[in-house]
Amino acid sequence: MSSEFQFAGKTVLITGGASGIGAATTRAFASNGAKVAFTYVTSTEEAGTLERNFNGSERQVMGIKADMTDPVSVADAFGKAEEAFGPVDILFANAGGLLKRSRCVDTSLELWQEAIAVNLTSTFLACQLALRSMEPRKSGTLVLMSSLAAFDGGGPGASHYAATKGAVATYIRALAKEVGPLGIRVNGVAPGLIGTRFHDVFSTPEGRKATVERTPLRREGTPEDVAEAVLFLASERASYLSGEILQINGGLGMI
Repeated sequence: MSSEFQFAGKTVLITGGASGIGAATTRAFASNGAKVAFTYVTSTEEAGTLERNFNGSERQVMGIKADMTDPVSVADAFGKAEEAFGPVDILFANAGGLLKRSRCVDTSLELWQEAIAVNLTSTFLACQLALRSMEPRKSGTLVLMSSLAAFDGGGPGASHYAATKGAVATYIRALAKEVGPLGIRVNGVAPGLIGTRFHDVFSTPEGRKATVERTPLRREGTPEDVAEAVLFLASERASYLSGEILQINGGLGMI
């Protein structure tokens, strides 16, 4: 991981930050001087490893078990982060997931509502809490997790997931307009095929191979590819970028 970005003195909160893209981004921010609080639900072992790797004589990384779809749990997570490291300067709203593949005609209302909760409501709650702290200071940066699925409709059985990620993409632009006058920037990332547990669970080896063959760069992305983009968007190097969504897919989004 590069050390080109400087985040010393910054407090970062990453939702879903113990594994995959979230963990890579937690490591990246911490390696570049930030104090990082991250939330997780089930990745207890991974959370402990991240804390051990970065916490020496001074605490730099803290894991917080939290359900980001629950307002009380979200408020508790922000409270713990701010108590440990101070007001949140940067939010990476990363928590979310596909849950399961299901054709529209077979998708239950329960699955539809759960997809909205996990991908959209979790993002809304995290942004709301972050902005309540950022607006009085007229400073802060939000980076939200969308997906290539928001632009191409996603793979088979992912219409519910694509719909929520499309909503996140629209939310990014709406928030950028709303809080830009206060000096707060809002951007997003939209990964394509990234080699994480997500695709280990929800994609077949044959499907992944076929996607790579359609990708101009002819490889899967890595969590670090996405983390570098998040750091750029959160940094002063992107100080005149807001309402943008970086598609990180090796060129697949052009096809």
